[in-house]
Amino acid sequence: MKIWVLRGIILVVIVAVWEAVSGRLVSLFFLSRPSLIVEKFWKILIDGTLLHHMAITTGEAVAGFIIGGLAGAGIGLVLGRSKLLAETLDPFIVAFYSLPKVALAPMFILWFGVGLQMRILFTAVIVLFLVFLNTYTGVRNVSRELITVFRLMGANERQMMRMVILPSAFSWIFAGLRLSVPYALIGAIVAEILTGDAGLGYLVENAAAQFDTAGVFAALAGVMILALLLNYAVRLLEKRLMPWLVVEDQREIAI
Repeated sequence: MKIWVLRGIILVVIVAVWEAVSGRLVSLFFLSRPSLIVEKFWKILIDGTLLHHMAITTGEAVAGFIIGGLAGAGIGLVLGRSKLLAETLDPFIVAFYSLPKVALAPMFILWFGVGLQMRILFTAVIVLFLVFLNTYTGVRNVSRELITVFRLMGANERQMMRMVILPSAFSWIFAGLRLSVPYALIGAIVAEILTGDAGLGYLVENAAAQFDTAGVFAALAGVMILALLLNYAVRLLEKRLMPWLVVEDQREIAI
């Protein structure tokens, strides 16, 4: 409760200062004003514009997130269990990972056009590498002693994966998934700005083209709300698949 009060105080102070300086120390053209942004946000919320574009961005981000997350986790598990394959592919993975993913957008437009498919695949590629690196690291950090014990007990690779590797790497995988949520949104929104005629990215771009600063901030507020909702959904899934985290949280609260 104390944390929420502190957060509320910080938010109120930021908004109050912003409201005070806008139009006085800083031109409304550059910064707008919280009251104007709220007014604009309420307008596009009531007329359905915000929810329409938010639904499109959500679909693209979630689809790319699922595809990229599953592919990244799968590749991470395979390479994490195969040292030879991992060392062979390491320079290629590092080279591609170091490349700014936004720079690939023009190539994705060339390969897949400007439709929904391009936006989903572009988002998936961004998510894939984050989840892959976390999964790979998690698999490589599984206790060697635990693996040895299960090997001595006669466990095959499938049993090892189900009973040792996955449970041990779950926290790493979900850490990668949580990190990927804002990047999934970034991928979808960048693709919408470049090619889309709908979505929150299009809403931001359209407002900017009309020099509507309040409209830009209102659309960005929609992006932040969507990011919080997706993060919350990932956390719920994490607690569902990793129930021992709930017990640990309750223990910390009790202490």
